[in-house]
Amino acid sequence: MANTTPMTDFKLTHNAAGQLQFTASDGSILDSVYPVRAFPISAPDEGLSIVSKDGKELAWLPNLAELPADTKVLILAELAHREFMPVVKRIQHVSSFATPSTWDVETDKGTTRLTLKSEDQIWRIKGGQLLITDKHGVNFMIHDIAQLDKHSRKLLDRFL
Repeated sequence: MANTTPMTDFKLTHNAAGQLQFTASDGSILDSVYPVRAFPISAPDEGLSIVSKDGKELAWLPNLAELPADTKVLILAELAHREFMPVVKRIQHVSSFATPSTWDVETDKGTTRLTLKSEDQIWRIKGGQLLITDKHGVNFMIHDIAQLDKHSRKLLDRFL
């Protein structure tokens, strides 16, 4: 991290092609940079790198809350394009309590169907959160088991 730019010594903008552009304090410009969260699930707003298209870290950002508003907006918009993790709001139906099983779920992105290959594809995370990975590698998040409706919790309990 010694060769990365401090969080105040750079500027982020979009170039004419709509790519995120990094301008260093010396005036050098790099196109096609992207933000990467260090801990996307457990601490999404803490520890973020701005990385070049060849994978070189250009800047380390300890906390998104400390960034200027315009930079934060650019980073969050870029992350929204790159990160796809639907949040499960309700489990409507489960085909079987043995795996593999097909789940019909309602998410913040709409209703979908996922296939759980095995129970070890459900990970407990701090604070009652769960991460479920389906057979296609798509991650689904449950932020708080206790906030699910009774029917959803009953179905989920069979797998935990």
